[in-house]
Amino acid sequence: MSKPRQYTYKSVKKVVQRLRDDLNGGGQQFVLLYAYNGIGKTRISMGFKDKGKQGDARDTLYFNAYTEDLFLWDNDLDNDVVRTIKFNEKSRFFAGIKDLALEESIQKYLGRYADFDFDIDYANWTISFSKGGNNHIKVSRGEENIFIWCLFMAICERVIDKHPSYAWVKYLYIDDPISSLDDNNAIAVACDLAKLLKREENELKVVFSSHHALFFNVVCNELKKKPHKKYFLHRPNRGETFVLQATDDTPFFHHVAMLDDIRNAANSGALYTYHFNKLRSILEKTAIFFGHNDFSACIHGVDDEALYARALNLLSHGEYAIFEPREMGDDNKQLFRQILDAFLARYQFALPELLARPAT
Repeated sequence: MSKPRQYTYKSVKKVVQRLRDDLNGGGQQFVLLYAYNGIGKTRISMGFKDKGKQGDARDTLYFNAYTEDLFLWDNDLDNDVVRTIKFNEKSRFFAGIKDLALEESIQKYLGRYADFDFDIDYANWTISFSKGGNNHIKVSRGEENIFIWCLFMAICERVIDKHPSYAWVKYLYIDDPISSLDDNNAIAVACDLAKLLKREENELKVVFSSHHALFFNVVCNELKKKPHKKYFLHRPNRGETFVLQATDDTPFFHHVAMLDDIRNAANSGALYTYHFNKLRSILEKTAIFFGHNDFSACIHGVDDEALYARALNLLSHGEYAIFEPREMGDDNKQLFRQILDAFLARYQFALPELLARPAT
């Protein structure tokens, strides 16, 4: 097996230049980065954005940890009644938002993940929330984050549709949009994002980065037919050197990380319906690497092969596996462990040293 290609850079600026080169001279529409938290993804996203500054001109619409800072709660400390979020009208993120009529698009996404309502006051640049007849409620941090994401998705629709207010956008940079979501909603959000980015009229260049293995896997699978590059981003020994490790021709490092996650889940007993999605994805990628067309090749010849294949086909599909965050029953937990054990008995995976998590 050939050694994975590695590209080493000693600064964020050099990494940014590489990403822009891939999207321009490299002919790619998407660059997909997988990295653990603390590696520097947010710094790179801001460096990418800054690279596109030319005087007052900009070329990148981004979503990262700083996006949440554009929204600030007013908790009505005097009366504790009218609680709203103030959003920063000076940011280009909200360019022309008064003319975009975003409510319907926001609700289209929000209704998939949450059960509260919202109202945007464009005159005062505030957003209020309601639920069950209660108005001006304080939503949770996770609910706030998912609303902001849905607002971003609605804006992206207008960008792709070439609304004049966003004519300046040439690149999207999306960094870890699901830090507060469970794995069930992560699949739904990833599918919605990929569906939007795959629209035929989308001419934007996109960088996507995440530490969430399942989310990253779904996006990769959905965009695999589009021109793209995939990298594992890391910093050896948490030093100042960045390494982009190509994962196009080799076993995906994020799938090895995913395998580590489901091993831990199986050992702890904390197994949920979406773990079948993860396990099937690992089997699919392993089968492809060895030249097979179907994941069932990875369990061919084992005892109960037919049972395992039917279980993976059934339990890794259907909306229940995506939208209902529920724990497996004891029978399914036992079946999951049996399939995993049979797979691991056939393929001896070793966690690469560079993926070892740092001591806490």
